[in-house]
Formats: sequence, C-alpha cells, structure tokens
Amino acid sequence: MSPCQGEGRGFESLPPLMKNNQKIFSLLRQIPKGKVTTYKSLAKKAFIKNPRTVGSLLHQNTNPKTYPCHRVVRSDGTIANGYAFGGKSMQIDKLKKDGVKIIDGKINLQRYLYNFQ
Repeated sequence: MSPCQGEGRGFESLPPLMKNNQKIFSLLRQIPKGKVTTYKSLAKKAFIKNPRTVGSLLHQNTNPKTYPCHRVVRSDGTIANGYAFGGKSMQIDKLKKDGVKIIDGKINLQRYLYNFQ
C-alpha cells in the first residue's frame, strides 16, 4: 500500500498513525522542486503536535522520488543527520540538484521555504 493510497477519501476512518502518515506524504507531494519545508511546518500543517513524529514518519518513505522527503529540513535551515537515503551529504546533493543553495551549512528559509496553502 502506498503512503497516500486512499487519498481524497478522508482520514477519519484510519488509525491515528496511518492518518498522520497519509497527511505527511500527501503534503510532501506538494513541495515543488527548489523549495523546502521544515519538520515543524509540516507537523503544524498536518496537525501533529511533535515535529519529531514527522521525522519518524519520513523514515517510512518507500518512494523518495514520489514523496521528496529530502525537501524537509530543520527550523533553523540546517540539514538533520538522519536522512534515510544516503545520509546528510546525499540530502544536500539532492537539494542542490533541486536548485536550493546551501551556504555555510544552512538554507535561507526566507528564500526557499514553501508555504502550504
């Protein structure tokens, strides 16, 4: 079952963890190339209290091409150490390929932060 299977049917009948999974992966698909979001912003948009829950859910991603978890960074614009698909350096490489500039280990969130609608 893909992380967003059943999208559009509502989340009310799903168990809480699956609801969170569905919300997060659905939101991930919205982040365009060249933009990032933060664990905190993603948690807030998905009505999840703890941003660490978002990180845990992202480690369940089975399809990083469809669900671009490399576009999620810390609230201060830095890259977390635990990127599941090759570590911090691989996440940085993917962000650079997306057109995101990283200066002194940080992303300028004023420029690159995606604002969910």
